[in-house]
Amino acid sequence: MTTHAEEEMSYDGLSIYDVENALLHGRIAEHQRDRETRERKYVVKGPTTSQREQAFVAVKFGPTGKLVILTIYADTQEEE
Repeated sequence: MTTHAEEEMSYDGLSIYDVENALLHGRIAEHQRDRETRERKYVVKGPTTSQREQAFVAVKFGPTGKLVILTIYADTQEEE
């Protein structure tokens, strides 16, 4: 997890368990490609542990094949 991801997670009041839950129970909401490095990035949207809100987790696979969490943020918009 990057420092930026930790800061954003804290700012939005999310925990590491929210990140884990979103990754385990979410779906890829968006595919991205870095303009400079051409690396593939993915945005996963999934439920937080409270199930009241969704979290977005931006990830990529690092050079060793491990998943790197780039950032996370909560979707606090109420569904109608």
